[in-house]
Parts: sequence; C-alpha cells; structure tokens
Amino acid sequence: MENYYTPKEISAKLKLNTRTIYKWIREGRVRAVKLGDVWRISESEIQRLLGGKQEAGQ
Repeated sequence: MENYYTPKEISAKLKLNTRTIYKWIREGRVRAVKLGDVWRISESEIQRLLGGKQEAGQ
C-alpha cells in the first residue's frame, strides 16, 4: 500500500514553504487528492516531482 502525506509533511521533507506546495497543487504541478478537508500527496507523486531520485539518507 502506498503512503500519502499532507502538504505540511511534504514541505518539511523538501524544505519548502507549505504555501508553495498548495500553489503547486492549484497549478496542477503536483497531483493530490482531497480527503475531507485535507489534501494528500502520494509517495509516488513525490518521487515523480523529484525526478525519480531518492532523498539522501533513505
């Protein structure tokens, strides 16, 4: 089963402002699903965004 993360978790992982992640969702740059009030981004989407590269330390 794939892991899903909130924009806040993604922003911390990528060291970006949370508003940047929400902007990317609005622009369609990042695919996300909204469950209730919370956006969720899949782990595979994060890898696609990063060009398929693993983060250092994983």
